[in-house]
Amino acid sequence: QTTPFTAVGVGDMSGDVFGNAMLLSPVTKLVAAFDHRDIFIDPDPDAVISFAERRRLFALPQSSWQDYDRTRISAGGGVFSRREKSIKVGSEIRTLLDLSKERVTPQELMQAILRARADLLWFGGIGTFIKAPGESDDTVGDRANDAVRISATEIRARVVGEGANLGMTQRGRVAFGLAGGRCNSDAIDNSAGVNTSDLEVNIKIAFGRALRDGRIDLKKRDTLLVAMTDEVAQLVLRNNYLQTLAVSLAEGRGFEDFGFQLRLMQELEARGLLSRAVEMLPDDAAMSERQKAAKPLTRAEIGVLLAYAKIVLFDDLVATDVIDDAVLAVELRDYFPKRMRDSQADDIEAHRLRREIIATRVVNAMINDGGPTYLTRIADRTGADPAAIARAYIAVRGAFGLDNLRQAIDALDDKVSGTVQLGLYRAVQDLQFSETVWFLRNVSFDQGIGPITELFATAVDGVSKSIDAVVPKGIVEEIAGRAGSYRAAGVPDELALRVARLAALGEAPDIHLVADAAGCSLARA
Repeated sequence: QTTPFTAVGVGDMSGDVFGNAMLLSPVTKLVAAFDHRDIFIDPDPDAVISFAERRRLFALPQSSWQDYDRTRISAGGGVFSRREKSIKVGSEIRTLLDLSKERVTPQELMQAILRARADLLWFGGIGTFIKAPGESDDTVGDRANDAVRISATEIRARVVGEGANLGMTQRGRVAFGLAGGRCNSDAIDNSAGVNTSDLEVNIKIAFGRALRDGRIDLKKRDTLLVAMTDEVAQLVLRNNYLQTLAVSLAEGRGFEDFGFQLRLMQELEARGLLSRAVEMLPDDAAMSERQKAAKPLTRAEIGVLLAYAKIVLFDDLVATDVIDDAVLAVELRDYFPKRMRDSQADDIEAHRLRREIIATRVVNAMINDGGPTYLTRIADRTGADPAAIARAYIAVRGAFGLDNLRQAIDALDDKVSGTVQLGLYRAVQDLQFSETVWFLRNVSFDQGIGPITELFATAVDGVSKSIDAVVPKGIVEEIAGRAGSYRAAGVPDELALRVARLAALGEAPDIHLVADAAGCSLARA
């Protein structure tokens, strides 16, 4: 949002996907783009001037690159029709796109844009433009773009974003990732669209009861739907934010997660739920080669595992009574926009997909917070089934106030570096892993999740208040050192100390058990 970055892409400002994306940051320097009609090149754009012109085109009905004000394009740039037999390119474009010829075909110019040295390559238009080395055009199955398509290893952009589906093949994404590029799978980048449809359907189902009873008419319902648009968008984007965060944390763990990822794939295959060949995930032999080559799974592959982990866990949990625990009633309520929660409270409670919505919320939280291998990791150490792990996860989240802590880290967006933020999230995730195991080994949930959560939340709060007075000097210094490092990186004092104390605070449940057995105070224990 503050540091100018260069972008190239596929699409035009009249398209929702491309147009919205190119207006998300005022410092985007769009140097080149093409759609099915034209090629746009602005070799050295002024961020302020070009942003204003893109915004004008976005608001102009059915605009094209031909509508771009040429006086706002930097020297040597222009808008060129794809129907031309050849295009004369000046020195500025040749330098920008590393072209050696003064005349190129439109196809050559578009390929050069795809190969451009840029921070971001953004796909906002229809077509598959990137394939893996050795992957044939026949396999890609997009004949219209055969003459433009390039290999993933030719990309020189640092990041590829797929606002449109299938801008790259999955093999192309993996090849780009293995070469050091950064990209998600298109399903991850595009998950908000599907999520919006789900919410819309479930909101309409909730209103259906009120419509049948005559408590609301269709016109009023539609007015309410429009009024809730922005909040629905925020709910959806929140899910998207958390999914990409989960991928980043899994990517950051690298080979620490590698064995769990392999076992997850093997478990899913054994249950007949996954075909690695179909999903283009490496088989056991390929995984062995990747390990030898020090090439962990890419973001695109982690995204596939994230999807499967959620799909399978949903089916496992919806078949159990975990979803019916009273403590999870809030998950149903929080799924819906605030504007509905009071006025349609009874309709929400009577929703015919009540259990499925709760299961979806729980599954999203578990896998987003713990990553795709969360259940495999915990089951390896405890032998627990998905229902037991879900109970422990919910109790840990509530007892340690992890939602509140993660939200405090979220608030550091654009204030500290992404690396620092990921380090903070990882510290929270480490606590989640260790405490899930502890709860599974030491706690009975026979009386439900709520009482256990409240009991241990009191213990965690009590230990937290007296922690400085009771921990040994070495640990005090360790906490102070960690907190100091966080502060130096721009983390606010209170949050820096909270995260620095997490490892020590993880002893709180044991302290509670000792206090309970000995009949003494937490401080004494």
